[in-house]
Amino acid sequence: MTNHIDPTREVMADFRDLPADRPIAMINLLRFREHAEYPADHPEHARGLSGADAYRLYGKAAQAPFQRAGGTQIWLGRPELTVIGPADETWDLAFIAAYPSGDAFVGMLRDPEYRQAVIHRQAAVLDSRLIRCEMRGPGAAFGEEDRA
Repeated sequence: MTNHIDPTREVMADFRDLPADRPIAMINLLRFREHAEYPADHPEHARGLSGADAYRLYGKAAQAPFQRAGGTQIWLGRPELTVIGPADETWDLAFIAAYPSGDAFVGMLRDPEYRQAVIHRQAAVLDSRLIRCEMRGPGAAFGEEDRA
């Protein structure tokens, strides 16, 4: 099984090929490690933190760069059951973050403070999915998008 923690260069090149100036939403699905895996020289290495604990540290450390990028968390939940999809693909946390543009998201990734914060995310996450979505409004009928 391949675990997905960080985006590849190829995917980020594809990301930059998409429109950069419109609002986007990022669907996040996260599975945490039982025990956080920090580099040996990191101050948190010997603390015995859980993956969930390390992810909370990531959230605190990434808050300012996220806000500077104009990011907002628009939904958060704890997955309970995969009704459609692989039964072995379980998640500890799911959320949707919105950004004013693709450029704003990329700018956050490049922010030096964010680059320091992401060490906590890497220590915390066993597997994840990050799905970029074009923001659209709901339409009048279920599953229909606003065409206005």
